[in-house]
Order: sequence, then structure tokens, then C-alpha cells
Amino acid sequence: MAKIISLFIFICVAVMGFAQDNIVIYLDGQTTDLSSGNGPHMITAPSAAVFDVTFDVYNNSNNTRQWRITRSQLSVPAGWTDGLCWGHSTDPFGGSCYSSTQMNTNPWTSPGGAAVLFDLLPGEYGKMKPDFNPADGVSGTAHYRYYITSSSGTTYYDSVDVIVDYVAAVKPLNEPVSVSIVPNPADDYININVNGVDPVQFKVFDAMGSLIIKDQVSSTKKISTAEFKSGVYFVSFEGAAFKTFTRKVIIRH
Repeated sequence: MAKIISLFIFICVAVMGFAQDNIVIYLDGQTTDLSSGNGPHMITAPSAAVFDVTFDVYNNSNNTRQWRITRSQLSVPAGWTDGLCWGHSTDPFGGSCYSSTQMNTNPWTSPGGAAVLFDLLPGEYGKMKPDFNPADGVSGTAHYRYYITSSSGTTYYDSVDVIVDYVAAVKPLNEPVSVSIVPNPADDYININVNGVDPVQFKVFDAMGSLIIKDQVSSTKKISTAEFKSGVYFVSFEGAAFKTFTRKVIIRH
């Protein structure tokens, strides 16, 4: 039985081909590799309106590649939709784009015809731009995975995970929530002070939307920022009885 299980696992790995075939995936303009095992990329949806995020997918091999993209919806709230654009970084039109209506299977793989396949020479990269559209009034967290797939669509080389968090707006309290964050700008720490509701959930994001901290505060909470990089951060406050709101914090070391 053990040999059969081992053989089954070997076949699955061989078929899927998670080779991480000299592929590096960056958030556009960044230098942190988000490919398989280094993610996921966390996003807070600004509203129920559609928004997108762009990734650079580099060919770090010595061979020319033709890749397709396979999107897998691992967990998506009812009513949410998503689309995708994929093309060479030099494509002035942003590549070929596919709507949620076209991406009507799960998983879904971009077409492999000559009209949409393109060459990526060693050192070149493609632009992958998924878009997300949370359903109005439907809060939740969606988990997507984007595989870099062979031109035949049968081999999966590498992947990047995207997690989208959206909190639907609700009516505010009769007594508004009062929040202060001091000091601001800050160096080693910040104090979050809340009045009007208790406790309050909060999340801290960096300027690129990556989640840094997720916690709750009852009246006051001290957070160490000594390990934060200097820059702009956003603190999002959430609760069942009020509309989600955000405060900006500047860290200077």
C-alpha cells in the first residue's frame, strides 16, 4: 500500500510539474519574489468596484518560453467575479484580456492559439494583471492562485497566490467612533486609542497593500514599529456596527 501511495504522489507531481522553472514573479515595480512558497499577496479591496493588480513574470531560464496562465479560485464569496489580462511587457495594449464571462470554468486557462501566445526571451517578462470585483454588500475573503503554465496548458511551472479581503460598508453608529494614533510620524511605536465602541478589529497595511498586522484594540493598544521600514502605512478599522475606515501613519527611523 505504501508503494502505491508513493507512486501516486510521484505521478501527481510529475503531471502537475511544479518545477519552479526559473520563474520569478514580482508585484509590478517591486523586487520581492512572490512565486510559489513566497506569497501570498494580500489585498484589501477599496470598495465593491472592480480593481486590478499587476505582476511581472520573469523568464530567468536560458530558453525562450511561451506561457499561459491558469487561474484557480480556491475560495471565493458568492457573486464575486474576476478577469485577467496577460501579455508581453512591451505590448502597448496590455496583452490579451479576458472577462469573467469568458473565464467561466474553475480552474480556467488562458487560450493557447497563435494569436495570443507570445515569446519570452531569456531575461524578458510578461505582465499578468488580474482584476477583482467583489459583489455589492457581500463581505468576505477570496483566495485565488495563478499558475504559470506551459504553452500546451498541461504543465504547471510556478504560481502566485492572491488573497482579497473586502468588508462591505454598513450604517455608521449614532455615536461616531473616535480613533487617534500617536505619535504620528512615529519611530519605535504607535499607540492606537479608540472611543465609542469596544473592541475594534484593525489591520495594518504597507503602502503596497501587504498585510502587516491583524489584531483588535480595546480602548488602547501599543504596537512596536521598530522593525517597520520607514514609509507610509495604513490602519484599517472594522466592526459590525460601523463603516470601515482607514487612518494613515508615517514611520520615520
